[in-house]
Amino acid sequence: MNAPTPAPDPLGGVADGLAAVVALRELADRLEDAEVEHALREGWSWTQIADALGVTRQAVHKKHLRRVAAAGVALRRRNV
Repeated sequence: MNAPTPAPDPLGGVADGLAAVVALRELADRLEDAEVEHALREGWSWTQIADALGVTRQAVHKKHLRRVAAAGVALRRRNV
């Protein structure tokens, strides 16, 4: 028994849809990078940024610290 042949997709096909998902993820990552850097330059703390993004401070710090430091962003130090 042969599997039925899928009907043509008039909206561009599955590959196009998946490519759009990839493009949106890349755009979201670039937007997050830019906004985290902007927030840090405006004096926001890692905790404030993490709260706004709905993640932990550790997660946002780990993801962005190296890049923003390389970009020359002056980082606030936590008072311990």
